[in-house]
Amino acid sequence: MNTTQNAGAVKAVAGLAGKYLTFALGAEEYGLAVLKVREIIKMLDITQVPQMPPHVKGVINLRGKVIPVVDLRLKFGFPPQEYTERTCVIVVEVVIATGSVLMGIVVDAVSEVLNLAAEDIERTPDFGERVDTNYMTGVAKVKGKVKILLDLDRVLGAEGTISLKAA
Repeated sequence: MNTTQNAGAVKAVAGLAGKYLTFALGAEEYGLAVLKVREIIKMLDITQVPQMPPHVKGVINLRGKVIPVVDLRLKFGFPPQEYTERTCVIVVEVVIATGSVLMGIVVDAVSEVLNLAAEDIERTPDFGERVDTNYMTGVAKVKGKVKILLDLDRVLGAEGTISLKAA
């Protein structure tokens, strides 16, 4: 990597510094930018919607607003797991083809809010050309552990899970 490319990479990672909400899916920890988070709620009754992919659990009624809910564990191909008292829904704002919408993501447990500095974050590792890592913004190293930082617009938005027209 030449000096110009290296400077660009450092600048890109520096742009990722900030506050992240971390959560668990199984034994792994993930993070998402706090600015995407609208609220965290305990599990509510989810109304199933016919002909949705298995990871789209349905919709919830949150104070009169209907919000689609995606089980992130299933979206990422992890085995299903019974919901526990720690399972919750993180309501996030996602950009889809038709604009910005609220969606709920089911996670195993919310961990903490971290303030990540640029030196705590590395670019997403290269897994080769057959592995798509566009849904990751980077990888954070915190207290000897790795946390995968997610780009929810890519995981759930226009390029990801559903667009509301398709649903």
